[in-house]
Amino acid sequence: MFWYGHGMGGWGWFAMSFSMALLVALAVAAVVLLFRSVDRFPSGPAQPSVAPSAKQVLAERFARGEIDEEEYEQRLTALRAHGTGQGRRGPGEN
Repeated sequence: MFWYGHGMGGWGWFAMSFSMALLVALAVAAVVLLFRSVDRFPSGPAQPSVAPSAKQVLAERFARGEIDEEEYEQRLTALRAHGTGQGRRGPGEN
């Protein structure tokens, strides 16, 4: 039945077992990678990674009607006067 005697030797069984385990491991790895790649792209809208600036927040509040035009102009003028790059200063700091 076999070309090399009455059956498969020890190395043949080892090679067959090793190749079968390798095949199963590759199949599991392929399934895991497939699920990870599908999960990588969320279906919802992309979230901004950068916090909005003070002017953007002020404009959004004005657009939602939380503040009126007069308050919007006052706060926008204050932001421009103090510069948007500086943070708030604590009491007693110049």
